[in-house]
Amino acid sequence: MNSSIIRYILGHILKLEGIFMLLPCLVALIYGEQEGLCYLAVAAISGLFGLLMTIKKPNNHVFYLKEGCIATALSWILLSLFGCLPFIFTGEIPCFTDALFETVSGFTTTGASVLSDVEALSQCTLFWRSFTHWIGGMGVLVFLLAIIPLSGGSHINLMRAESPGPSVGKLVPKVKYTARILYLIYLALTLLEIFLLLAGKMPLFEAVTTSFGTAGTGGFGIKNDSIASYSPYLQWVITIFMILFGVNFNAFYLLLHRKFKKAFCVEEVKYYFLIILVSTGIICCSILHTSSGIFDALTKSSFQVASIITTTGFSTVDFTMWSQAAQCVLVILMFIGACAGSTGGGIKVSRIIIMAKTVIKELNSYIHPKSIKKINFEKKPVEHEVVRAINVYFITYIILFSLSVFAVSFEGKDLTTSFTAVAATINNIGPGLGLVGPASNFGILSIFSKWVLIFDMLAGRLELFPLLILFHPAIWKNFFSQKIKLIKKS
Repeated sequence: MNSSIIRYILGHILKLEGIFMLLPCLVALIYGEQEGLCYLAVAAISGLFGLLMTIKKPNNHVFYLKEGCIATALSWILLSLFGCLPFIFTGEIPCFTDALFETVSGFTTTGASVLSDVEALSQCTLFWRSFTHWIGGMGVLVFLLAIIPLSGGSHINLMRAESPGPSVGKLVPKVKYTARILYLIYLALTLLEIFLLLAGKMPLFEAVTTSFGTAGTGGFGIKNDSIASYSPYLQWVITIFMILFGVNFNAFYLLLHRKFKKAFCVEEVKYYFLIILVSTGIICCSILHTSSGIFDALTKSSFQVASIITTTGFSTVDFTMWSQAAQCVLVILMFIGACAGSTGGGIKVSRIIIMAKTVIKELNSYIHPKSIKKINFEKKPVEHEVVRAINVYFITYIILFSLSVFAVSFEGKDLTTSFTAVAATINNIGPGLGLVGPASNFGILSIFSKWVLIFDMLAGRLELFPLLILFHPAIWKNFFSQKIKLIKKS
C-alpha cells in the first residue's frame, strides 16, 4: 500500500480546509463577530498540519483503487474532525459528539441537526454550516483534482471512490479537466440560484447560505422553520434547483455542448423526473383537502418530493402530520434518492432501474430458460460486473441498515423514529419521521446512537465500501508490515 501518497493527499485536504475556513472569518469580520477568531485559529492549525504532511513529497505517485478508497475515507473523517473544532471553540456546540455530528452531517450533505434553535448561532457559524454542504456536495477530492496537479497515478480512482453512483466516467480524456468541468457546472448553477433568490427579495446572506444547502442537497437552514417562512416564489425556485442538482451532471455537460437530443434521452434522468411527477401527484391529491387550494397543495407536495428524493432535507411543512399514504411515498423516495453523478444521496435511480431490469430478466429466464438476453441501460448492455457490484452494494446496504436500526433501537424510541433516523442518515436526507421529523431534531438521541448515525452518514455519502475498507484487517496488516520494514532498514 502506498501510504506516502495517502499522507500527501490528506495534507492537501487539510490545507484546503484551512483556506475554506477563511470565508467564515470574512463573514465574522463583516458582522463584527468575535467567533471569527476561533475559525481563524482552526484555519491556522489545519493549514499547519497540512503543510507538515505535504513538505515531503511521495517517491511513488502511483495509487490504485485501494489507496483511492482509503484516502477518500480518511479525508472525510479528517475533514470532519477539524471542521467541528470551531463549533467547540466558540461554545456554540460545546459537546464534541454533537459538534462532530453536525459537521459530518454538513460535509456528507445530510442536513440532520442536533440544534433546536439555529437562529441563536452567529452568522459566521451559520455560514460555515451551509458552506460544508457546498464543499461536500461535489466532493472535496474532486475539488482537489480540479486545482492541484497530482502527477502520476490513476486519479480516476480518487473520483470513483468519492463520487456517488454505480460507476464514474471521464467527460474528457484527462481527469483534471473532468473535475474542473463538474465544478464549473456546479458553481454556475449555484450562482444562478443565488441570483434568482435575490430577485425574489431574499437577503444576500440568506440567498447564499440557502443556495449552498440546495447545491449540495444538504438542507441546513438558517431559520428554525427551514424554508416555511419564505414566499411561494422562493419556495418554487428552491424546488426547481433541488431537482436540478439531483440530475446526473453528465446531462448538463451534454446540454453545454448542445447535444440536446442525447441529454434529454438519458434513461436515468427520464425515470428520475417520472418518479418526481408521480410522487407529487399522489401527495398533492392526498393533502388537497387540508390545503388552501390546488396551488398550495402543489407547492407543498412538489417541494417535499424534491427535497426528499434529492436528499436535500429542506421543509416547508411538518409532513409527519400528513396522511400515512403521503408519508409512505416520502419514505420510499428516501431510499430511491437522486441520479448517479449528482450531489444527491440515496441508493440512486440508476441502481433501482438496473435492479428492476435484473428481476425482470430473471423472471423471463424462468419462462424461457434457453433465452439469452442482456440488460440494457442508457442504450448500452450492462456488464455482468456492474450487475454483480450493484447486487453486492444492495446486500451490504441492507445488512448495514438493519444493524444500524437494531443498534439505535436500544435507545428505546418507537420503531418509526429508529427506522427513519437511520434511513435519513444513511441516505443523507436529514429529517425523518416520528421524533426526528422536520419539526424536531436529532439532539434527543443518546451519544451511542449519534455515533452510529455518524458512521451511517459517512458510509452513505461514500457509497459504503470506501469507509468499510478501513475495517478490513488486511489493510492494517499491510500498513504495519510496511512500517516495520522501514524501521528495520533504518
